[in-house]
Amino acid sequence: MNRTLVIGDIHGGFRALEQVLERAEVAPNDKLIFLGDYVDGWSESFQVIQTLIELSEKNNCIFIKGNHDVWCEDWLARGEGPGVWLSNGGKSTVDSYENYSQEDQELHLEFFQRMKSYHVDDQNRLFIHAGYSSMHGPEKEVYSSNYRWDRTLWETAVAMDKKLEKHSMLYPKRLLLYKEIFIGHTPTLYIGSKTPTNKANIWNMDTGAAFTGALSIMDIDTNEFWQSDPLPSLYPNEKGRNGDMLNR
Repeated sequence: MNRTLVIGDIHGGFRALEQVLERAEVAPNDKLIFLGDYVDGWSESFQVIQTLIELSEKNNCIFIKGNHDVWCEDWLARGEGPGVWLSNGGKSTVDSYENYSQEDQELHLEFFQRMKSYHVDDQNRLFIHAGYSSMHGPEKEVYSSNYRWDRTLWETAVAMDKKLEKHSMLYPKRLLLYKEIFIGHTPTLYIGSKTPTNKANIWNMDTGAAFTGALSIMDIDTNEFWQSDPLPSLYPNEKGRNGDMLNR
């Protein structure tokens, strides 16, 4: 059986990535869609990227670019990164590359450069790191940074009255464009959830792996999901990004 599996924000948690791939029993015929933010947080960002590159040689993989990935891509290209990045998990990423060659870094840079801003499948399901503000969809977005930074799409879905029906004039037009929308970026921990969370037609797959949560992977056709152990238990001598949840 061919599955399509979607994976939330990893943030340098290589051990968690290994766990969810094993627990979901990922096979070569499974399609994998990663929602971005592969780096920044825990100490193994290099190992995460290297594993994803190798995984893409065996599986059909789609890699969406997150806001942290843009920062890392810029650092790999120019050799320096902004202070806001370094203080929001970037330093752990820089440290993870310390013992690897320039050739390795160039291969990783090419990997970041190939990432997509968003993906729409043949069933009109959208996969995007953060969101979009245009009522006409991400292809009409004026500011492409919204693909990686927007929170209003998720905030709208969370705040919606459950009694609001799709034919209502007040139903958010952005949500009517797609059968389902899969996002990361904003941890479900913010609304007290530790698992992949559905609001309206949006699935949020960021279950807080950068902080105190787990990494999650889900079958998008059945909604069955698997999770790693909480990241602090996998990296007991590290803090991850637990000190900067509000600056995510």
